[in-house]
Amino acid sequence: MDPVRVGLLGLGTVGGGTVNVLTRNAEEITRRVGCAIKVTHASAKDLSRERICDTSAIELTTDSFAIVNNDEIDVVVELIGGDTLAKDLVIAAINNGKHVVTANKALIALHGTEIFALAQEKGVLVLFEAAVAGGIPIIKAIREGLSANKIEWLAGIINGTGNFILTEMRDKGRDFADVLAEAQALGYAEADPTFDVEGIDAGHKLTILASIAFGIPLQFERLYHEGITEISQEDVQYAEELGYRIKHLGIARKTPAGIELRVHPALIPEKRLLANVDGVLNAVVVQGDAVGPSLYYGPGAGAEPTASAVVADLIDVVRNINCEPQHLIPHLSFQSSSLSQEPILAIDSIVVPYYLRITVADNLGVLADVTNILSSQGINIEALIQKEPRKEGTAVDVIIITSKALESKLDHSIAEIENLDTVIGNVNRIRLETLG
Repeated sequence: MDPVRVGLLGLGTVGGGTVNVLTRNAEEITRRVGCAIKVTHASAKDLSRERICDTSAIELTTDSFAIVNNDEIDVVVELIGGDTLAKDLVIAAINNGKHVVTANKALIALHGTEIFALAQEKGVLVLFEAAVAGGIPIIKAIREGLSANKIEWLAGIINGTGNFILTEMRDKGRDFADVLAEAQALGYAEADPTFDVEGIDAGHKLTILASIAFGIPLQFERLYHEGITEISQEDVQYAEELGYRIKHLGIARKTPAGIELRVHPALIPEKRLLANVDGVLNAVVVQGDAVGPSLYYGPGAGAEPTASAVVADLIDVVRNINCEPQHLIPHLSFQSSSLSQEPILAIDSIVVPYYLRITVADNLGVLADVTNILSSQGINIEALIQKEPRKEGTAVDVIIITSKALESKLDHSIAEIENLDTVIGNVNRIRLETLG
């Protein structure tokens, strides 16, 4: 069989890693698929830039459309990111009858429905393992390895930047802004870190995972996302005292009322495996009705970890290159005609326990007022810590862990508590997930 010819769109960190993995493991890959896979063309903005890979055997260009329109190319690998130019290139490649591999979570989360429909019409594959959790084969695990299960819920640390920041805040007692600056210096966070620290990046990834897990359409616009910018050093310390750790989680859960689809900080028990995933690493727990809970853990980014997923998708493309479209694994695991229209639940309809940090004046009767407000909404207190005042007669932090409560009722309670004359500033609320 002739070599399969690959055109890379983007020759940065992941593109260079892809070339290196394909070159170094060429013999092993050929043994697995029965033919060679070779990068013959690649596009980049700056052809004079130094690369982490050898490009001497690759035809380079600054024109990405020259690659997707090249009849010699069998598979296009899109690694430029974003959802504008990348979308145009992927659509053009599919229209030209080329298979596509992408690491672009925003592209799939926002435009996957359109892209997959076109790919099915044209009889080509679009694979995207590298779009979620870097080198962890979580998409393949859910779509194939767990396909016998009804997935009940999944929860994951799927943004390494946020996890690095929270780990440093816990282990070294540092403030958010200080750690964010270091993350930017180390290249973990962009100059504009909004996508990472506000949960947008994790939201794109969770949208994809939920669609594959539950057989629902891609619906990023209905996902709830909340960042970590309001997490204080005090919150991290108080959580530790109570036996919890704060992680920035993506959570998708199937309930009788619909699908929960949310990204936000959460307290999780310190003994849970997910609580001990630190630094820039990612991890996802998936609960299946037959298998129970399973954990997938590893690097969520980096040149060769992400390239590992890209090359695995290339191998799958070559293995299936002569299959009839109806015999291919569906892009979202379920047949496109069988996707469920279950509703995505609003955040105020979820029911979980909560962590509350309330700063109050050091006066008698304050706690009674707070507990009465919570009780009026049927919310019980499971644990309470009243810290010593910083100075005599000054403010005191009160930390409360509530029972499970409907979020809309907690919202009502928080509004009343914040209106008390003895309460200083806003109540800080973090959801609690037992992952049981």
